[in-house]
Amino acid sequence: MNTEPPRPSVRERPLSPHLQVYRLPVTAMLSISHRITGVLLGIGLIGLVLVLMSVVQGPSAYAPVHAFLSGIAGRSLLWIWITALLFHLSHGIRHLVWDTGHGFSRDSLLYYALGEFAAALVLVLAVAIATLARS
Repeated sequence: MNTEPPRPSVRERPLSPHLQVYRLPVTAMLSISHRITGVLLGIGLIGLVLVLMSVVQGPSAYAPVHAFLSGIAGRSLLWIWITALLFHLSHGIRHLVWDTGHGFSRDSLLYYALGEFAAALVLVLAVAIATLARS
């Protein structure tokens, strides 16, 4: 004889919170973004090595690379890489502040997170203004 109690059907089981229901804190979103920008920077460095290799090979090898980087797709990739670099830098500075033992209270976590995001935005705008002023 079967003495086990009947198992509930799948519909009767409680569901864990879905990502659309659960709201991640700002600090968690910045941490995830920091990891993503680290990957983008690694990919960008591979691209930088390829560009430098084409420069070393001479003008005929660099011409198509220059044409790509001068186009919309190339400029977009460069701006994505610059933004990732400056955001990653800002988050790294925040980690240096944490290494000193500061910024772990609940209020300062949000303050530093917003400051980190604002610093990255200001740095990107400064690079954009410097680029426009140069051209």
